[in-house]
Amino acid sequence: MDKTIYTKTYARLISRLKKARKEAKLKQIDVARKLRRTQSYVSKIESGQARLDIIQLKEISQIYKKKLDYFVE
Repeated sequence: MDKTIYTKTYARLISRLKKARKEAKLKQIDVARKLRRTQSYVSKIESGQARLDIIQLKEISQIYKKKLDYFVE
């Protein structure tokens, strides 16, 4: 298994995260506040510089009002 975060699967996850945030009409700073994190944290996730664990993804999916399977196949 490739250890880089830049796999095709991870790229799809990042793309869906950005799309879901925009569909929810939220800015990165809005998401950051809801997560009690910084805007740069959200930016790093969306740029692929930081990985998400399943708990973080669950929190984000609740904010965006999407099911987890929207983000993962």
